[in-house]
Amino acid sequence: MKHIFVINPAAGQGKVLDFIRPKIEEVCKKYSLNCEIHVTERAGEGIEYVRNKAASGEEIRFYACGGDGTLYDVVNGAFGYKNAQVAVIPLGSGNDFIRLFGTKEEFLNLDDQINGVPVEFDVIKCDDEIAINQCSMGMDAEVCAMQGKIKKLPLVTGEGAYYIGCLYAIIRKFKNKFTYSIDGGEKKTKDCLFCFCGNSRWYGGGFMAAPLALPEDGLLDFVIVESRVSRPKLVTLLNKYKRGEHLDWDITEFTRGKKLVIHSDKPAAVNVDGEIKYVTDTSFEIIEKGITYVVPAKSKFLAEREKRLANK
Repeated sequence: MKHIFVINPAAGQGKVLDFIRPKIEEVCKKYSLNCEIHVTERAGEGIEYVRNKAASGEEIRFYACGGDGTLYDVVNGAFGYKNAQVAVIPLGSGNDFIRLFGTKEEFLNLDDQINGVPVEFDVIKCDDEIAINQCSMGMDAEVCAMQGKIKKLPLVTGEGAYYIGCLYAIIRKFKNKFTYSIDGGEKKTKDCLFCFCGNSRWYGGGFMAAPLALPEDGLLDFVIVESRVSRPKLVTLLNKYKRGEHLDWDITEFTRGKKLVIHSDKPAAVNVDGEIKYVTDTSFEIIEKGITYVVPAKSKFLAEREKRLANK
């Protein structure tokens, strides 16, 4: 197997390359790996690079060395190729997808990455894009768009940028009239804060939007939150939302399913693993076992997974 490390040099405020390259070279030498380091040159270039490499048919493990944006690029490049595996070396400010499997420090143990366990995970298809973590439409997508701008500022964390983005969106992007349906069922039209689709649990720098989600259970977690609440009240609910305590709110509709279809009369923000676009119509649909993801060797997730499989 070939090991390719895709590095985003802009991650970590541009300081990652000197930090991670020597560690990669050391571990590749230690295990006598057939390895390659690719430093991306521009936004989106990682998708093209990974896709072209995967199309060769060679067994390749791609390591997304950066933040959630780098993982997005590697996943979208590797999707559709059974010979491609995706691993993460978290060097960005958010790194939300890895929270289910361990800490950032644990993921920076490259020995555990090299000896990691490949697991087939579901993914979300949103039009022509693929998300491994989450998709959403509405206010929280507006928050994500603002967060991307704010976290470029010095000393601002991903979580801090999300809070600032929340305050902006609460003031400016409070109500969205959406018509939606789940798995071809009844169409509902409501004033919504947002419609969220989770394949895993966290986003926005540590907000647990889908506290029960698992990326291999064959279902997506849909969370629709209505805007039947005042702005001051919503501010007081942010920390509860962060902790995942929102599923039983009377303004929350929570269900699991395969596909969520949403229509908005006006273009609204859609967030696909941190990438933003504005559309009137979209859908979030599961692709079961759509990607092979490498879980680090000592991750607690592996032991918990064995228990789940044994109890089926």
